[in-house]
This record gives sequence, structure tokens and C-alpha cells, in this order.
Amino acid sequence: MKSLIALMMSILPLSACAAAYTNQSVDEFEQTASDGVAAVVDVRTPEEYAAGHLREAALCDWKADGFLDAMQAKYPKETPLAIYCRTGKRSAEAAAALSKAGYTVYNLLGGYEAWTAAGKPVITYEVETFFTDSFRPVSFTLIKHGSLAISYKGGSIQIDPVSGLGKPTDYAAEFPAADAIFITHEHGDHLDKEAIAALYAEGKTTLVANAASQQQLGFGTATGNGDDGELFGGVQYEAVPAYNYSEGHTNFHPRGRDNGYIFDFDGLRVYVAGDTEDIPEMAEIKDIDIAFLPVNQPYTMTVEQCVKAAKVLSPRVLIPYHFSNTDLSGLQEQLPGIQVLLRQMQ
Repeated sequence: MKSLIALMMSILPLSACAAAYTNQSVDEFEQTASDGVAAVVDVRTPEEYAAGHLREAALCDWKADGFLDAMQAKYPKETPLAIYCRTGKRSAEAAAALSKAGYTVYNLLGGYEAWTAAGKPVITYEVETFFTDSFRPVSFTLIKHGSLAISYKGGSIQIDPVSGLGKPTDYAAEFPAADAIFITHEHGDHLDKEAIAALYAEGKTTLVANAASQQQLGFGTATGNGDDGELFGGVQYEAVPAYNYSEGHTNFHPRGRDNGYIFDFDGLRVYVAGDTEDIPEMAEIKDIDIAFLPVNQPYTMTVEQCVKAAKVLSPRVLIPYHFSNTDLSGLQEQLPGIQVLLRQMQ
């Protein structure tokens, strides 16, 4: 009996430790959220999230049915989680459940209210998080149209930042200085000198652009189809063709002028197509995990062309962007086996 009691006493502390999580102050949580190791999760409602959230926070509502199943389906146990709610009550409950399920969890004391009271930055754009082969989070901030931001290992990449187009974006207030800025081409809905100036920091920011954009800007690296390079944290990139081929449309994006970009984040391969149709060169692009494809004829693709391109590329996830008023409601049904995420990327 004494041996049984001793065994039980030895197990209990281990079980308690396994279900533990770490509470953090605003400053501690900010460091955890920005170091690029933990995935940031907002466990409030979609309505609360849409009104404002932390920069790299994806949404998973604690009160929704199947919360734990949804988290376990998306977030690997090897990745720490930094979670918060409005005041800290819901996130503490979620943290306890996630810790018990085997996650390392950090909980923001005082929640979103404490964060904003401290004057910390927030945004209103949707965020999606994916993971590298070594379980590092890569967060995609879906700003609008052709503009998106990528966060990885504490660094940031901005693609075609534009201040206008619908809801204005205050890049200086909403985002940190970029480690890299990529410009696909020189049209005004992709090249915005004001937005670039707000994100560019001399000595820190690498600017990569097609030759026509680089000439307009007067600085940065002119990059053509087939050129490649390396960024912070070992991120690899390659410029690939982006153009129109349909009769009467070739003047919009002539062959050989503009770029799409492929990024490799430690095995997570991301294709940002730029303004293009379903060109033959897509057949040469392999092993894509996430594809951003434009759907906005006459300037880019029809829905039918997008479906064809997605079937050729066969990504795990398709995120249509630059789609304006195009009806994409039936896209998922046409692409079984590919997850289609329809987000506010008009």
C-alpha cells in the first residue's frame, strides 16, 4: 500500500506540470509573440477579432464547438502557443485545455484590454498561420487586393504594399519596418512609393522589384524572371514569370516584364503569382504548399483559368487574391483535395 501511495504521489506532480501554462505580462507576451517561435492565437469571437487584434494573431474561438479539435488539426504540438482573449478569462480556460492536450502555452494576463491600454499595435486584417518542416510558424497578414505581409523568425516581408484601394492602410502605424519588400510590377495597385517609404529602413530593408519598378523607385534590386536570392533566416526566393497571353489582354502585363515570386521558408513553399494568367510556366513550379492566385479578368485570370492553374500547381492551400468583384463562391467545389481560403483580398 505504501508503495502504491508513493507511486501516486510521484505521478501527480508530473500530471500537474503537464497541464500547466505560463501567464505573461504585456511586455513578456510581446517578446514571445515577436520572436518567431510561438504561434499567436486570438481565442475571442470573430466579431471581436474583426474589430482589432494583435499583428500575427490567427483566430480560433474558444467558445466555438470543436475548439480543441480545430487547434489540434492546425497547430503542431511542437510549436508553442501564445494566446489571448479580451481580459484573460477565456484564454486561461483555453490555455489549461491546450496545456493538458500537450501544448506549451503562454497566456496574456489582462488580455486584449491590457495590450491596448499599454499602447501596443493592433490591426484589423485577417491572418493565417502555417508551419515549416521544423514547426516554425509563418504568419500571413492578408491586407487587401495584391498586398500581403509575411512574418517569420521575427522578421517581416511585405509584398506589393499599397496604402489606398478601399480601406486605407497606415503602414507606418500598423506594421514594423520591413526586412524585405517585394514588388511584382509597376502598376499603381502594386507599386506605392508612400507605402514603401513607410516600411523601408536604410540598412535593414531589402527591396526586390521587377526592373520597371526599380527604375521608378530609383533604388533596390532589379530582379527578372529566373533570378533568386536569400533573405533573413535562410528564406529563399525566386522570381518567376507573370503575364497575360489572351488575345487583347497582353498589353496589361506583357511577357518578360513582371514577376511572381516563390518563397521557401524551411520547406514551406509559397507561390505569390502576381498579375498573371494560367501561363505554361506554372507547370515547372513544383511542391507548392500555399498559392496566392489572382482572379480578375481581363487583367488576370478567369475562374476557369484559376481552377486550371490550381490543378497544375496542386498546392495544399489556395488563397485567391486580387479578385475584385469576381464570384468565387463555387471555387472549392471545383478543387477537391485543395483547401480554398476565401478571404477579404478583393
